[in-house]
Amino acid sequence: MSDWFVYMLRCADNSLYTGVTTDLARRLDEHNGTKSLTKYTRIRQPVTMVYHERHDSRSAAGKREAAIKKLRKSAKEALLINNKN
Repeated sequence: MSDWFVYMLRCADNSLYTGVTTDLARRLDEHNGTKSLTKYTRIRQPVTMVYHERHDSRSAAGKREAAIKKLRKSAKEALLINNKN
């Protein structure tokens, strides 16, 4: 069983993108690549990883991703601030 991550990216236009992956570094590279798999980040490059959390399953990560996507931007920003080390 591999770890799954929910992550948030900050795009060049200051918007936030949320997704799931098993490999954070690879996924960030994909989002910043010329053939980004998502149109949203392809037109808003460069993007930086600003948040991630680990989950034990794809299902748990997907549920958390959906919950984060439902938040207003202000709540997402608060999540980022409250989770800085």
